[in-house]
Amino acid sequence: MSDVRQIESIEGLADLRSDWFRLWEETPGASFFQTLEWLEVYWRHFAGAQRLRVLVVTEEGRVTGIVPLVVRRERTRAGPLRVLTYPLDDWASFYGPVGPDPAATLATALAFLKSVPPEWDALDLRWVDSQWATQPLEEAMRQAGFPPYRTVWDTTAVIDMDGSWESYLASRPAKWRHSFRRAERCLQRRGRITYIRYRPGGQPHGETDPRWDLFDACVRVAGRSWQGSSVTGTTLSHQSVRSFFRDAHVAAVRLGALDLNLLLVDGQPAAFAYNYRCGPSIYGVRIGFDPGVSRQGAGHLVCVYSVRDGFQRGDRLYDMGAGYLETKRHLATRLVPIHRLSHYRTKGPTAQLLRLRRWLQQTMVGQRGLA
Repeated sequence: MSDVRQIESIEGLADLRSDWFRLWEETPGASFFQTLEWLEVYWRHFAGAQRLRVLVVTEEGRVTGIVPLVVRRERTRAGPLRVLTYPLDDWASFYGPVGPDPAATLATALAFLKSVPPEWDALDLRWVDSQWATQPLEEAMRQAGFPPYRTVWDTTAVIDMDGSWESYLASRPAKWRHSFRRAERCLQRRGRITYIRYRPGGQPHGETDPRWDLFDACVRVAGRSWQGSSVTGTTLSHQSVRSFFRDAHVAAVRLGALDLNLLLVDGQPAAFAYNYRCGPSIYGVRIGFDPGVSRQGAGHLVCVYSVRDGFQRGDRLYDMGAGYLETKRHLATRLVPIHRLSHYRTKGPTAQLLRLRRWLQQTMVGQRGLA
């Protein structure tokens, strides 16, 4: 017999830390973003008016699954809407329940939601991995009495790293391989190239040095990159997210989830690729290059070097994230749809109007968005 309890404060999750970590390690396709540590950092900086709703599933007193959710108010063309969704906010490609059986955990958690008065107009599970999670989670929603409406939220670029670096390189277009080698030669003429990759093992391995020298070098490069000049950007150097990235950096180091790549030209930071990792899977968070050091493809080279080094280390997957797909297509082996599963309350007129609008949009033009 499964029981579900709802925790509504970030402080109330402290007693779950060991269980959360255990379940995170057992979660298929887990990421750093599904850790309690990341949620704590995210909540500290971006909680705003969101209300935390973490559903904890237990069997015979043992925690078997966790579903982190938030209720947030969103503006749509159909009117304001109370949305129950995951606490990710597009910081990564995928998210989901924490535990060895995400679909079963979700089904149990949603059955609990069905038994309590609703405080939301739309259940909107975004960032669903279309490769393995969509169908099981759809079935879980149906079983709980929340028949879902599936749409595509976004698309991410992925590098499958099953073979060797040589076979991967050979599979890339000849024009791209030529451009890569030319960029490398041009940069070598500017000075000595040094590639640094920092992957601390975390507390279990006694490797918790945050290496602020490397992190700060990435921040400086980000500030000099074209992204740094954007007034609405969220790169490492932007004031609106700078402290968030620093706090998340500390958490990632402690968990052994950091993957920092830095390219130097004659000792000067030229480009970076700042990632998180979970086992053999890498997620690309931010990249950038300093045009003052080199405009000769340094940003491209640091990405290629990280992929080449990843093959040697035994990485299996590199998720480069959504957005800028045109610049990622030569590196990617495939594009993966990011799904959303939505259910609208039958008694909510705004939600039902939005459901109709979205159905029409999806049928006619396949647009993304709440409105």
